[in-house]
Amino acid sequence: MKNGGGRTSRIRRRKLFTSSESRGVNESYKPEFIELKKWLKDRRFEDTTLIPAHFPGTGRGLMSKTSLQEGQTIISLPESCLLTTDTVIRSYLGAYIAKWQPPPSPLLALCTFLVSEKHAGDRSPWKPYLEVLPKAYTCPVCLEPEVVNLLPNPLKTKAWEQRSHVWEFFSSSRGFFSSLQPLFSEAVETIFSYRALRWAWCAVNTRAVYMKRPPLLCLSPEPDTCALAPYLDLLNHSPDVQIKAAFNEETRCYEIRTATRCGKHKEVFICYGPHDNHRLLLEYGFVCVSNPHACVYVSKDILVKYLPSTAKQMNKKISILEDHDFIENLTFGWDGPSWRLLTALKLLCLEAEEFTCWKKVLLGEIISDTNEKASLDVAQKICHYFIEETHAVLRKVSRMKDEEVALMNQLTLVETLRTEELKILQASAKALTTLQTAFS
Repeated sequence: MKNGGGRTSRIRRRKLFTSSESRGVNESYKPEFIELKKWLKDRRFEDTTLIPAHFPGTGRGLMSKTSLQEGQTIISLPESCLLTTDTVIRSYLGAYIAKWQPPPSPLLALCTFLVSEKHAGDRSPWKPYLEVLPKAYTCPVCLEPEVVNLLPNPLKTKAWEQRSHVWEFFSSSRGFFSSLQPLFSEAVETIFSYRALRWAWCAVNTRAVYMKRPPLLCLSPEPDTCALAPYLDLLNHSPDVQIKAAFNEETRCYEIRTATRCGKHKEVFICYGPHDNHRLLLEYGFVCVSNPHACVYVSKDILVKYLPSTAKQMNKKISILEDHDFIENLTFGWDGPSWRLLTALKLLCLEAEEFTCWKKVLLGEIISDTNEKASLDVAQKICHYFIEETHAVLRKVSRMKDEEVALMNQLTLVETLRTEELKILQASAKALTTLQTAFS
């Protein structure tokens, strides 16, 4: 599998099942998929409904051989194909995990197994699956610092937190890795490097399905809910589809049932959830074009930046917003500013003589035309600030793409995110202009 060929190493594009552009190119003839199919067949799985294919915009995915109907099971993957903590505990790592104190986390167990098996190469019974995993990921933890700094501020903060979290995960695991030295002829430091563990962390974080496991005494009490599902994890995300996915205790298979029709030879999607693009990039490493859940977040410092200089009792107003959970998740969307954002601005724009009405504001009541107009004016100023900032970042990205060819894929990811946010902001500005006409 070539670098950048995995589902998290390219930018997703929303595809309609009725679009002729969604027709993919069959890739089932490729050696890595031939080997994967053989491996899956040995584990009692044969798929007659889907085939691996390459699609414009989304890259590798699964294509339907026939038309799929609502309620149809599109994949039923036997438990024997799943990689879970049970798999790890039954392996050569089990005895070492059982001896280590404090007990390793379920995540560390899975990551350790992936790194070890990848290091084993041809000797690994999991090689056919490992061969189709991405060689690199585009979660923020894998982005270059100069690229991370191009992200919108709320996402940038979370990206740096993710990087710190993964580094701490690695640092705190070094002792456990050292205990595995008897299993390897090479020094464990060279096998379980930060880069190797980061790759494994991304593989689990971006590709695992939810599958709650009973707690194991040899693992820490953290929830054990991740299972890697070969072949099934080739399915790409679309916000337009509805599916039901769960482990069937009777059949002992992980099953996906679609609630959305799909035409013959079209890409079959699943939905990871109603996630905005910040969450998709943070957790999965991609951006979804025309994502109906996409939005632009307004932080507290930007919220107050464009308030009238005459605004009074600002600290008290901010305290009220914080106490009533109105300082987070303030957004611009495709339909304009969110109700939460406008409500927060209405409270912040209350005149001194209106301040006693703050509870009514939080309940959605209109206080005065003056307050309504003031809040819309501030929202429009914030929106235009974001539009100008986004244009500036896009110009910088364009220059960097010419100068930093090695960062092309990462920069294109940021460019797509920022372009989507620009569209949202422009739509919001238009919606605000319409709302403002009522008070002009």
